[in-house]
Amino acid sequence: MSPSVRYLPVLEYLQRELYGTLADGDITHMRYPTAISRLLEFRIVAIAEAMAAIELQADAALHGNQQGTVHGGLLCELADAAIGTAHSTLMREGESFTTIDLKASFLRPVWQSRLRAHAWASHRGKTVSHYRCDIKREDGKIVASIDSAVMTLRGAHAQGR
Repeated sequence: MSPSVRYLPVLEYLQRELYGTLADGDITHMRYPTAISRLLEFRIVAIAEAMAAIELQADAALHGNQQGTVHGGLLCELADAAIGTAHSTLMREGESFTTIDLKASFLRPVWQSRLRAHAWASHRGKTVSHYRCDIKREDGKIVASIDSAVMTLRGAHAQGR
């Protein structure tokens, strides 16, 4: 590592990114922002150990389904991004993770709203952790509730991921 490059744990990296205090050369072992987050214009708005909140300005004109509301797949991606970001705060160098299941319950439609996905660990295991994520519209009403299990990968299983 060159003298101008400084390795940071994921949580510290994301906190500095959120607060605008990342210095040139600050890096972490995970990719942030992720490609899908850039494409969909997700924004991290809160971060702590095993917790993350991500926002999206959703619009059925851009993110809609055949019924004219925001597509449930977008809500699942938003939740998965929040859950993945929350879990990444626990990762050490040489570790990675993968989602092993995701169950979404859709409660209300969305046409156009700022959405906030708030994800937190409901159980932190050595290998498998469980997360809950609520997605709220800007009026504060929950539009979807997501439960997910995430597996931490180590050693050869984490390589290239």
